[in-house]
Amino acid sequence: MKKTMIMTLAVIAVVMFATTGDAFAQAVANRGDVFQDVAQKGINLFKAVKGIMFILGGFGLVAIAAAAIFGKISWKIFSYLAVGLMILAAAGAIIDYATDDQDNYLTEGAAFGDTLGNSGQ
Repeated sequence: MKKTMIMTLAVIAVVMFATTGDAFAQAVANRGDVFQDVAQKGINLFKAVKGIMFILGGFGLVAIAAAAIFGKISWKIFSYLAVGLMILAAAGAIIDYATDDQDNYLTEGAAFGDTLGNSGQ
């Protein structure tokens, strides 16, 4: 068991070192800034995870609300999930504010506006 785990970690390390060098070399060649590329990938990951968590959290919120209505779960658990989703919704704005980010990468596209896209009506 121990040898299998060590061998698996060794293979993963070799694959990571063999494949990430080209990705970073390409990032440097294209933009010249590895850290900006890593930051952009982190922002994209945050946005993707946030979307998935909203979907799963929405289904969970409905299921827990139904269970709370029928008395199977306390309303306190429902409120924990609701508050957690509100914190997740505000996380991008909080990070932009705390880091003094003028580009608003994390809240980009989150503003309220014309949902019809100025359809002329």
